Amino acid sequence: MKISRMLSTLRNKQMILNLADKIRLTWKKIREEKGTDNIKIMNFCGTHEFTITYYGLRSLMPEGVELIPGPGCPVCVTPARDIDEAVEISKKATILTYGDMYKVPGTRMSLAKSRSVGGSVRIVYSFSDAIKMAKKEDDKQFVFFAVGFETTAPTVASYVVENLVPENLKLLVSYRITVPIMRYVLESGRRDIQGIIAPGHVSTITGANAWRFVAEEFGVPIVVAGFEPLDVMIAIYEILRQILDNSPKLVNEYKRVVTWEGNIVAQKYLREAFIETDGSWRGIGIVPKSVWKLRKEYEHLDARKTYSVDVGESMDIKPGCRCAEITLGLAKPTDCMYFGRACTPDSPIGPCMVSSEGACAIWYKYGGYEIIRKREKND
Repeated sequence: MKISRMLSTLRNKQMILNLADKIRLTWKKIREEKGTDNIKIMNFCGTHEFTITYYGLRSLMPEGVELIPGPGCPVCVTPARDIDEAVEISKKATILTYGDMYKVPGTRMSLAKSRSVGGSVRIVYSFSDAIKMAKKEDDKQFVFFAVGFETTAPTVASYVVENLVPENLKLLVSYRITVPIMRYVLESGRRDIQGIIAPGHVSTITGANAWRFVAEEFGVPIVVAGFEPLDVMIAIYEILRQILDNSPKLVNEYKRVVTWEGNIVAQKYLREAFIETDGSWRGIGIVPKSVWKLRKEYEHLDARKTYSVDVGESMDIKPGCRCAEITLGLAKPTDCMYFGRACTPDSPIGPCMVSSEGACAIWYKYGGYEIIRKREKND
């Protein structure tokens, strides 16, 4: 009952509408006092994009306040090369992967396509599922496709450090680190981003303090927010208040879950299992110190070392696909010529149309398709 009451508050229509009024009033003052006609707030996490789209929060924004998605979809930013490696390994061992990754296109095919032509691929819901499967079928070779951010990586790290990974289970590590990509986006000269809603799930591990540099070094207001409609509206209002007051700072709205220091135990496991290195983000390029790889003492678990696959040239983004721009908030899903036409969740061209956290998939399922149909009528 306690959770039910909390959710009813966080989804309370009148409270959300009251905040919408405050947002409109604050925006009016910003326009009058600063002469600003447009503000872009990046909702970094894919789950925030879901909340904004599913609950129609964009419709509550005054004209000139734009909510743009960021690179917080782990499936969307996994390089095609890593998927190509998984496809090749599936010819020699059984790839274990999350459902969101199953249909993501690589250079030539997805893991779903690989399975249809004889590759060995199974879907699991967690790394513990993979452990159980490997132990149960100890006469077979398995490879866990380790994809995600700081939220999912600690579980794998703990098994690695505690020496609990079965001998017949290897790891194809493709983890990305969110703090460096946020710095990368801001250092790229993105003057159009005036506020950021930081990822709540990731912050449970990193701690809210991980994002302090956004306000202190770049002068951009940032709020760590939860994923209910009221959470997001509070974050938007707080960002606008900071802009009005010329007082950029870090605020932790998600105090019911996120602490300032984060999960110290999880951080320890991550440091002990992995080292940070430069790495590729799909369609974005090489981002410094943004990828984890296994430490030398754990290389016996590295599927790349075990199977030594050669995938040749890879292609992150197909010609005409705008997933990279959409991931960086430089374009909307409906700006892509493929959206809702050649590219759908059943037949995705780009990674943003696959994951439940991908902007294109979210727009398609919860309103984007209607947008494209209206656009087609006007063409």
